[in-house]
Amino acid sequence: MPPFAHIFAGFSFGFTFRRELARILRETRPDSSTTTLDPARLTGGGIAALALDFDGVLAPHGFSAPLPEAWEWLARCSAVFGADRIFILSNKPTEARKAWFRDHFPEIRFISGVRKKPYPDGLKKAGELARVPLSAILMVDDRLLTGCLAALVAGARPCYIRRPCISLRHRPLAELFFMALRAGERLLLFWSVPAMCMGNRGQTSR
Repeated sequence: MPPFAHIFAGFSFGFTFRRELARILRETRPDSSTTTLDPARLTGGGIAALALDFDGVLAPHGFSAPLPEAWEWLARCSAVFGADRIFILSNKPTEARKAWFRDHFPEIRFISGVRKKPYPDGLKKAGELARVPLSAILMVDDRLLTGCLAALVAGARPCYIRRPCISLRHRPLAELFFMALRAGERLLLFWSVPAMCMGNRGQTSR
């Protein structure tokens, strides 16, 4: 597969699902973060498994381990869902990150050997491993045109993180780059379907 195929897929899939993405943007609170997600409430809403991005969701870019508050949240999620139904679906599954999870959450698995988000392959694999329907998987991501879009393509449930983990002191250039990408995604949606993007009156997508 060409190295930038997932980027072109983002624009192609993004156009197809632009209205659904605009709805997610409109309904997601600006202060939504990973740790504000209540595992018990998610199960009550029909979620049976989690697929988590790493950068921005569990830690700032470049970190090899989740932040302490994300670590505690993962423990709560493991108690509710079972660690074997939690997956890391990141476009940057580094060996250091895999090693950290082997030491602290050995049953949480990285999805690898699949096309990058927004292709739905990783979520489909997670569904097979967890033995749950895709509609019962929540994809938690801080990017509209990668993880959230992959969830829409796969038929899973997207959860958009508007307040991602950021550390400008650690990797300022990388953080500024991804801050610009996130802002660019929102502007693109405002431009393509402005009426659907107005306001943030709803709650975080489940």
